[in-house]
Amino acid sequence: MYLSRRVCSNCMSADGSNFLSGFGSSGRQTEMAAPTERCCGGSGGFTLCPRTVKSWWRYVVVVLSLLSLQTVTALVEGLYCGTEVCYDVLGVTREAAKTEIARAYRQLARRYHPDRFRPGEPGLEGETQESSQKKFLLIATAYETLKDEDTRRDYDYMLDHPEEYYQHYYAYYRRQLTPKVDVRIVILVTICAISIFQYYSWHSSYNEAINYLVTVPKYRIQATEIAKQQGLLNRTKEKGKNRRSKEEIREQEEDVIRDIIKNKIDIKGGYQKPILSDILLCQIVLFPYYLSNYVAWYTSWVYRFTICREEYGDEEKFYIIRRYMKMSQSQFDSLDENTRQSFLEKQLWIKENYEVYRKEQEEEMKVKMATDPRMKRYRRWMRNEGPGRLTFIDD
Repeated sequence: MYLSRRVCSNCMSADGSNFLSGFGSSGRQTEMAAPTERCCGGSGGFTLCPRTVKSWWRYVVVVLSLLSLQTVTALVEGLYCGTEVCYDVLGVTREAAKTEIARAYRQLARRYHPDRFRPGEPGLEGETQESSQKKFLLIATAYETLKDEDTRRDYDYMLDHPEEYYQHYYAYYRRQLTPKVDVRIVILVTICAISIFQYYSWHSSYNEAINYLVTVPKYRIQATEIAKQQGLLNRTKEKGKNRRSKEEIREQEEDVIRDIIKNKIDIKGGYQKPILSDILLCQIVLFPYYLSNYVAWYTSWVYRFTICREEYGDEEKFYIIRRYMKMSQSQFDSLDENTRQSFLEKQLWIKENYEVYRKEQEEEMKVKMATDPRMKRYRRWMRNEGPGRLTFIDD
């Protein structure tokens, strides 16, 4: 009888051979010599090596750990139909078409709908109103899951890959919390709302400016003279029922003066008359047009004044001066004509001349602040009392 023995590394002799070296080429050697070569124990029986025992214990621990783990399943409470399969809830297969799924849903909905549920009907034995309502909600959830192609694809992937439960949670709640409205529509509605508010605020500011100018005697007298020249304030004698009261005549004169001021005066800056092309929506729509105009203007500027070395005109000079002063177009236009002509006389489009002008303006401002009585009172108040200090004056 031939014996089959497992040999460990401790059973190797010093020269690299083990106790099986005694077997000949024919493999027929007596078994009596084997006990004298047995592993480590030295006893008459065949003992296992300590390293072999330790490795076996490791294998046992790993196997028990794997058996103790819960079986991975794709049916988790809180996702889709919970522990139920949505296909089984509707009674269809995974290969069912959308029409078949819709037909199955309508049939089950008619049966389990809370308004149409009748206890004791055939096929509904043992069902109560509460259980039918839960069943109907489950049917509705299954139909909502399977009727949409993207949701159905995620659900099928969850059934095929149950071990990726974190990915399933992410895909489910991302789809549940994502807005159903198209983001482009939300952006468009937001831009329109901002544009309407922008135009309304500009129009309110413009009306406030007009209302203030109507009360200024300078503009009011000029508007009254223009109205008299145009014959708008000539009072005709009215008799009978068509005769108007003094209040109505005064209101009509105020409207005439207001209209003349609105048409004749040119308001610049933040109180200027609102223009539709300046609101956000029109700016976005006309952005390609503005961009093409800017590219064409910049190319012409480089070609004319950098390559061809042409001299600047008044418009180009004003542009360079405005850029040095860091003023917007509306702010620069609000300056009076004499001030802008003085810029041209001082040749402020030249960088060196502008730096000299800027330093002069800073020195003038310092002198003005030093000699202004109001600034003196302010500095004295800051030095003696300052903000946040309480003073008590004796009666």
